[in-house]
Amino acid sequence: MSSFIVEGGHPLNGQIDIKGAKNEALEVICATLLTPEKVVISNLPEISDVRNLICLLGEMGVKVRYITPSEVEFQSDELDMEYISSEAYARKAQSLRGSVMVMGPLVARFGMAIMPKPGGDKIGRRRLDTHFTGLQKLGAEFGYDSDSRTYRIVAPESGLKGCYMLLDEASVTGTANIIMGAVLAKGRTTIYNAACEPYIQQLCRMLVSMGAKIDGIGSNLLNIDGVEYLGGTTHRLLPDMIEVGSFIGMAAMTGSNLLIKDVHVSELGLMPMAFERIGVNLKIEGDDIRVDQREIYTVDQFIDGSIMTIADAPWPGLSPDLISILLVVATQAVGSVIIHQKMFESRLFFVDKLLDMGARIILCDPHRAVVIGAGKFNCLRATDMVSPDIRAGVAMLIAAMGAKGTSRIQNINQIDRGYENIDSRLNKLGAKIIRIEE
Repeated sequence: MSSFIVEGGHPLNGQIDIKGAKNEALEVICATLLTPEKVVISNLPEISDVRNLICLLGEMGVKVRYITPSEVEFQSDELDMEYISSEAYARKAQSLRGSVMVMGPLVARFGMAIMPKPGGDKIGRRRLDTHFTGLQKLGAEFGYDSDSRTYRIVAPESGLKGCYMLLDEASVTGTANIIMGAVLAKGRTTIYNAACEPYIQQLCRMLVSMGAKIDGIGSNLLNIDGVEYLGGTTHRLLPDMIEVGSFIGMAAMTGSNLLIKDVHVSELGLMPMAFERIGVNLKIEGDDIRVDQREIYTVDQFIDGSIMTIADAPWPGLSPDLISILLVVATQAVGSVIIHQKMFESRLFFVDKLLDMGARIILCDPHRAVVIGAGKFNCLRATDMVSPDIRAGVAMLIAAMGAKGTSRIQNINQIDRGYENIDSRLNKLGAKIIRIEE
């Protein structure tokens, strides 16, 4: 199990570029299955989740050509549909949650998909009902084999057919799968309560450039008129907003002066406001964000004087992926804040490690924690930790960077799933992080 050895207390200084968005990458890579023509995707992050999904598509028969490490050409003109029934496919797809988004394209274009129960972060219940129900409403038949733990989705011989559907939850990956099924379905599909995150908007724009007909992009009401054929295109990923938030948190926690470059401010939603509410001093400079945090920060209060609450919500609300980061940053602020993680019931369980580091946190239940800030920099003490998932892992890294002493973070492969060369990039800014390969 690989580890980071982190010497805390070192401010960051300089500027950093943001890599392409992981969540968008997983969606648009799966969308290349919808056409036999070439699709080129650029600004791909060099992270394990993206590499593994590209490898999976390659084994399915997709022709993959790396133009550069971050720009890849895909051509799905000779897919091996027998492979998706193999044990090798089941093992590989099961290890990568992003593989669930091959269902919509496969059913839409080839009439059938087999999907093992996917893995991914252990952050609580992550049901797939929205995916399956949406495809069923388009006419697909759904079955589950409890022995092999695989799902089988089959389209009727006449193909998928558009319809109206009201989603039971605004699932991002569920919405993506349904969109990719609907673009080749016959007739009009209306999706209400659709997720409308920037990643979904980007997927829709890419599909439109391929010939799809989608109205309502950016809203929770999408109208999709199915087409018979989609062509090739080129597509560039947005910067990863979660990486933006991670670097804001690192700069605040270490009392740094950091310029975060080309973040696409208009696509960040409530994130800057959330950090400002816990006192982080950030400034928008064109399309960049500067964090200049040489003084300790103070948590804001609501107008009526009540304690500040930070909660996640579907877009345009605050992304749940940022909650762990905001919680850590709040541990050394002046004041108190309630952190409310509504969407996943296991995402706050990493706070026991922060308690070991001296943080003052009351875990009220699986969804809520009260953080009582220490009111000074370097208030945490170093410790040994194990990363349980991507976002808790980077939150632990932020805590270690701001702590006194030297911490060890194990299972950093989880962090590598979402952050490209995070240690070397931070070391160039003044951090002291050693990677130990085991």
